[in-house]
Amino acid sequence: MLRLTWVQPEDLIGHELRQAAQDGRDASAIESRWLAAGGHLAPDRAGASPEPSPLRGLAEELLTELASLPSPLASTEPTALPAIESLTNQGPPPRPFPKVLPDGPPQSPEGLTSQPLRQTRNGATSEPRSGTRGSGGLGAEPPGAQPRRGPGAEPPVSGRGGVGEENALHAAWLGRAVGCLLGKPVEKLPLDGIRAIARSTANWPLHTWFTERDLDPAIAAAHPWNRRSAPTSLAENIDGMPEDDDLNYPLLALLLVQRHGPTFTTTDVAKLWLDELPAGRTFTAERIAYRNLLTGLEPPHTATHHNPFREWIGAQIRADVFGWISPGDPVRAARLAHRDAVLTHTANGVYGAMFTAATIAAAASGTADVHTALHTGLTVVPPHSRYAQAVRHGIGLATKHAGSDFETVVDELHATYAATHHWVHVLPNAALLAAALTHADGDFEGSICRAVSGGWDTDSNGATAGSIAGLLAGRPDALGAHWTAPLKNHLSTTVAGFDGIGFDELARLTLELRT
Repeated sequence: MLRLTWVQPEDLIGHELRQAAQDGRDASAIESRWLAAGGHLAPDRAGASPEPSPLRGLAEELLTELASLPSPLASTEPTALPAIESLTNQGPPPRPFPKVLPDGPPQSPEGLTSQPLRQTRNGATSEPRSGTRGSGGLGAEPPGAQPRRGPGAEPPVSGRGGVGEENALHAAWLGRAVGCLLGKPVEKLPLDGIRAIARSTANWPLHTWFTERDLDPAIAAAHPWNRRSAPTSLAENIDGMPEDDDLNYPLLALLLVQRHGPTFTTTDVAKLWLDELPAGRTFTAERIAYRNLLTGLEPPHTATHHNPFREWIGAQIRADVFGWISPGDPVRAARLAHRDAVLTHTANGVYGAMFTAATIAAAASGTADVHTALHTGLTVVPPHSRYAQAVRHGIGLATKHAGSDFETVVDELHATYAATHHWVHVLPNAALLAAALTHADGDFEGSICRAVSGGWDTDSNGATAGSIAGLLAGRPDALGAHWTAPLKNHLSTTVAGFDGIGFDELARLTLELRT
């Protein structure tokens, strides 16, 4: 019996009911009809319920009814680009991004409000940072570590098309892969499971790859690894970078701009997917949109028809290339990401892509630290949207608890989101991503370890944190051989023409797309 994940109407209905509650749509009558008929709510972590349902026809009918319910948030969370930009009042981005001042907050791009944050220069903090690994916090340097390269460091980019620029892109690609791989074996695990595994193997606070060595059998039984990922992502078995959608989508974005240039359309994205992306390598909103394409729907209807995952994390993990090819131009990056995202997502799901692209574009300027980059990302999304609120919440908690363990931040984030949002929804993951980067000050190891240790979509959050922090680090060797050597400069993928490619070559190809 084939139980295909993420597409069966009897499973989609529960996710759409939850989305309706988050949107403020009154779906109580529809939910009562579904439950009275014997329907079930959404599976907690799995992509499909174990048995087929005789209620599939009713589920499809109710999905259509749910789509007709108006959202009271439509005016503050639009999907169309002109409406988004009318709320953000974007003008031309400043060039170059301002330097971080040694004795004050960064000079902000026009219209950007920065909260005071501890600034750094040449890798040194202006005050001691507590909450480090040596003092019980997460992700700090062990004794004898090299100075940080990243937040406040000298710009890694030395002229357009120069060696420094290619090195920074190499570090970004490699950082994305490392962060993704760190999170792969614990994807789908609950927070207490991640903590129990790490503590059992002397890896808490998290500071290295997960391992099965010396893992308490009782904990292993209670919290089994992600069965698809563990054979290629534990310390004892890593042999290159295995395939993952968090790397497949940047490859597709690279192909997209190679073939169509920066004026590509959403239809170009759809055609590229049908040509180059195996359907079985898609998940959640991407799988729904793929299905909708095969039934004859066209964008943007591919994102809305029976798609309860339209505000999940999928578009956010596809946005890096648009930032990498738009250094210092966050508005351009956000517009490119929007065109890609609306194939599959709406509202906050789209904002995730725009925010990530703009943040990366700021980081790629060579003159912005992680705090300036994150705040720049906020300038391209509607300020009263739930996405903007989530990012500000994550930054605020990380700043408030800068002198304490990151566990405190994570616990507060889970208290806010865990009961109401699926672990793949964009909002909790965006809050965690922003918190991890802020609390780590953009340090590479600190950022990926915090992002993964916070749970939820561990590989995706690790990937995006690694991309941003890697870019800020400026060079592959700044990431640390402990992290990069196991990948052997080798990426496995089913995206045609890229299997076995090295991250240095990906950096070169990306640099060619900068105009």
